[in-house]
Amino acid sequence: MARSEPDNAARPPPGARLCALTELADPGGKSFRFREGSRMFAGFVIRQGETVAGFVDSCPHAGWPLAQLDDRYLTRDARHILCAGHGALFRLDGHCVAGPCAGEDLTPWPVEVRDGDVWTV
Repeated sequence: MARSEPDNAARPPPGARLCALTELADPGGKSFRFREGSRMFAGFVIRQGETVAGFVDSCPHAGWPLAQLDDRYLTRDARHILCAGHGALFRLDGHCVAGPCAGEDLTPWPVEVRDGDVWTV
């Protein structure tokens, strides 16, 4: 089951443009960081074809960011999202299928593709 994220002043509001769809590899991911005062929001999006899904960049097991390097969220075969900290594997819909958080989900970050761009919802 997906966890809910506490209110975070740094989280971009609905209707914020994140990037052009063409800026995302297919398949691929892109990280985003936003700061508001002392608060920070970290999120990422994953593209597969014309579909884009967004997630809060936080491992459900340990709370740390999933990728060691920006934009490096997918396994080499691009079939799973990888937590670089302990090797957990998540389907591209955010459900963990292997590792210490098996059965848990990444926290969704609602996004949509509109007019060739990725936007927050």
